[in-house]
Order: sequence, then structure tokens, then C-alpha cells
Amino acid sequence: MSFESGSSSSEKKKKIAIIGVSCVLLVAVVVGVAVGISGTDDKDDKPAPPKGGGDSGQLQTSNKAIESICQPTNYKETCENSLKKAAGNVTDPQKLVLIGFQAAIEALEEATKNSSTVKELALDPMAKQALDNCEELLDNAIEDLRNSFNSLGEFHFEKMDEFVESLRIWLSATITYQQTCLDGFENTTGEAGHRMKEILVASGQLTSNALAMVTGLADIFKSMNFAGMNRRLLESSDDKFPTWVTPEKRRLLQATPATIKPDMIVAQDGSGQFKTINEAVHAISKNSNTTFVLYIKAGVYKEVVALSRSLTNIMMIGDGPTKTKITGDLSYTQGVQTFKTSTVSISGNHFMAKDIGFENTAGAIGHQAVALRVQADMSVFYNCQIDGYQDTLYAHTNRQFYRDCTISGTIDFVFGNSATVFQNCKMVVRKPLDNQRCIVTAHGRNESHQPTGFVIQNCTFMADPEYFPVRFINKAYLGRPWKEYSKTIIMESQIDDLIDPEGWLPWLGNFGLETSFYAEYNNRGPGAALDKRVTWNSIKKLTPQEAEGYTAANFFLGNTWIPATGVPYSPGFMSTA
Repeated sequence: MSFESGSSSSEKKKKIAIIGVSCVLLVAVVVGVAVGISGTDDKDDKPAPPKGGGDSGQLQTSNKAIESICQPTNYKETCENSLKKAAGNVTDPQKLVLIGFQAAIEALEEATKNSSTVKELALDPMAKQALDNCEELLDNAIEDLRNSFNSLGEFHFEKMDEFVESLRIWLSATITYQQTCLDGFENTTGEAGHRMKEILVASGQLTSNALAMVTGLADIFKSMNFAGMNRRLLESSDDKFPTWVTPEKRRLLQATPATIKPDMIVAQDGSGQFKTINEAVHAISKNSNTTFVLYIKAGVYKEVVALSRSLTNIMMIGDGPTKTKITGDLSYTQGVQTFKTSTVSISGNHFMAKDIGFENTAGAIGHQAVALRVQADMSVFYNCQIDGYQDTLYAHTNRQFYRDCTISGTIDFVFGNSATVFQNCKMVVRKPLDNQRCIVTAHGRNESHQPTGFVIQNCTFMADPEYFPVRFINKAYLGRPWKEYSKTIIMESQIDDLIDPEGWLPWLGNFGLETSFYAEYNNRGPGAALDKRVTWNSIKKLTPQEAEGYTAANFFLGNTWIPATGVPYSPGFMSTA
């Protein structure tokens, strides 16, 4: 790799040496944490023989270095023990990585098996659903660990920022999937939930430690101030595109149905290959490395659509967000777990949607009823409409970008634990039940090191016509802390008078009020006044420099993956004129 031209030869060598040491530490971190998952309960302090280990030698890591690496973790003793056990007899870093990730995968697979055994304890129908969901969620956690391993194999020094960011995002998703599994047991009876919590203790602690240590290393690299490297990562040029965006399809999000050649067409009138979306989804090849365009002609499609993790690089294009609509009515009051109420769920990475509506019509009386659930990494939604009441958009995990979209609902209608940026979107508050208040966001960050949060930039918070007359009776708020470290930043946005002057609402008592992160920056409108806002410790006042850190280019390295899609995109501050 190259550094700034002004650096001397000795400075270059010094920086290269620092990078080399840091990368070795990163390998040790990942390996140590992963290996520890399988060895936490082992009473024998003697390191177990490695699987497929080297012939001789031993990884030399001092106790002082281990203590330093483990310092930022929440479970230091577990961290230190796991790193010491990682030494083994293997010296080849690649083999250590393989051993470590395989151990982590095996531990989560064991948890999946245990969840099947726990089913015998589940007499409550909702608990049975929660266990089924746990199997799916733990499979997701395993896949994200595999993604992390694969990224290690493709590591390049000049992409250090991208590498660390992806690793943190995927580890965060792994934590979230485990937490979502446990959330499913709320309000259920029997011992199944308690037993599942016990099963996930070890993997939860070690995954948390992994994220904390990788975050610590990320901070080290930032402190080194490799400005040249960071600039290269943040600069974007038209001749550099992600491998999953083929040259002939990279501008499809700017195109119209009349000017594109889709790979498949869905039309209710029979003018396409299929009349239903599910028929088309079942016919799409799995694990595609190139973009597959599915054109859905105008119509109301009453279907529950699920794009699994194996359906990658899918682009859905409709005839308009009110013309092409996918609708369903599953809800919690029907006895369906929130996780499974979604009309459309997207799990395959690099998903893109344009000119489509997603809807859940269960109404306010249905309580939790998701219109769209997204856990696809680097997913993009452009000119889409997402309508529901409570829990409309479940922005579950990973990196997501919404541009020029309309999202409507009543309670917590944008929720989840993803790293998501909304630009130029409309947040429309609808009329709730008579005794209900309305909350726009409920972010679910449950670890301080998770690189997640909602950034709502240059959007409009507005009242639906039916809600407008009762907006001062059924009060509306910007957000509340669903989890302990909830994080939401609202910047450069129009906030109408429907938002209560206090701005933010507690979840339950003092929960999360000290540890969450809520900030408003350079907003406008009658609801943007800050003089009567709540004064919790979690309410932050950002400097311009701090606010810039939450622009898309900085918050989730948006320049490295969004411009290639062709969607309108603002990497920095946006004009509010």
C-alpha cells in the first residue's frame, strides 16, 4: 500500500509495522473470542489440541497484551481466558482464524440443536413460534460469522476501514439475532424462554467481547490518522463499482420500466412470466453474484413475500409506490409473533427496490403488524411507500439506505437495530387507537459498541389527514428507547407541530434514559424547537463536526456502496433551502 507522498521512508516503515502488529492483534482478537465460545465452561486450563493445527510452535501473546486487548470488553474475565486458550500449538494465523470461526459456528449450531430440544418445554403456542424463529435467527447468526470469516480471507490493507466496518456490522447483527430470539419469549408462559436464555449466555458474552475488541482496534486505526487511506475509501468515482452491480445494470434505479430489460416480469393480467410475486421468487436462482431485476407491474398483490438470505442481489422495480403494492394483514393480535407478521421480509444482501409499496392493513387494532422487515446488508430503497400502524418498518439489522420514501404508522413505526440512513423521506403519523400515543422511532441497540443507529436526514415529520385533528390529544414523539443503548439522530429535517415539545418519550420508567443516544441537529419547523425538550443524559447536543460524523459517507461509509446503484444520494450535509 502507499501513504502520503510527504512521508519519509522511516515514517512509512513505522506505519507499515504498526499496521502489521494491529492486524495480528485483530486476528488474535477474532480467534480468541471465537475459540472461547467452545471453551468457556472447560475447567481444564490446559489448551485443547487445535483442529487441523500446525506442526509446532506457539502463538506468543503476553498477559499484558491480552489485558490491553480485553480492556474495552464487557466480560473481561471471559475474554482473557478465551485469548489465553487461543494460543494452542498453532502459529499460522490463517489456521487460527479457521479454528476460531469453526468453533464459533459449532457453538451456535449447538444452540440451534438445543432450541429444538427446548421445544418439548413449550406448551404456549407463542413460545413454540418463538422457538421456530430462534432456529432461523441463530442460522442467521452463523451465516454472519461465516461472512466475517470470508471477509478475513479477502482482507486488503488499503480497505482497512471497509473491512473493520463490515466486521463490526456483522458481529452486531449476530448479537441482534440472538436478542431477537429471546425477545420472542416476552409474554409467553412456561420455561422455554428461561432455558433459551441460559443456552445463549456463552455465545452472547463472547460475541459481545468480539465486537468490543474490534471496535477498540477501529479506534486505534482512527488515532493513527491514516488520512490518505480514509480519503481513498470515501472518494467515489464512476469507474469503480461493487462486483454485484454489473455495468449494464448499475443505473437501473434511475431508469423507468419502459427503458429497462428486466430479467423477469410479474403481471396480474398475464403479460409477464408470472402472475404472483411468490411464483417469481421461487424461480429466481440462488446466491447470484450479479443483479437480478424483477419488474412487478401495477396491481395490488395480496401476498406474504419472503426473500431468503440465498436470494442475493435482487432488484425489485414497480410502476410506482401507490400503483405496485404488496399488501398483507398479519398481526400480533392474530397470534403471530411480531417477527413473522411482515408482509415482505428481505434477508438477501444487496437488495434494491424502486417504485413499490409495502403495506400491512391490520390497522391500529392489530397492534404489532410489520409491513416490511429488512436485514439485508447494503440494501437500498428508492421512492417506496411503507404503510402500516404499529411496527410498520422493521429495519432489523445491517446497513440500509432509504431515499425519497414515505413511511407511515402510529407506535414505534420505524424500529430495529440496523445502521440506517433515511434521506428526503416523509415520516407520516397516522391516527392511533383512542388511548394511544404515537412514536416515530424505537431503535434497538443493546450494546454500546454496536455501530448501529437511525440517522434521519432532511426528512419531514408530518401528520396524516385523519390524525391531524387529534394530534394534540394523541401526542406524537420522535422516539423512545426500545433497548438500553437506543441511538437516533435527526438532522436537517422539517418537524411539524404534531411532535410534542418534549420530543422524546420514555419506554418504561428510567430504562435507557442514561445510556441511549438522541440528538437533533439543524432541524426546522414548529416541532423543532429545543427549549422544552426532555433533559435526560441521553439527549446530546452535537457540534457541526460531530454531526458530520453522522452523514452517510461517515456513518456507514455510504460512498463505498450507495453511488454505484444510481440512487440519488447525499454523502454529507444536505441543503435545506
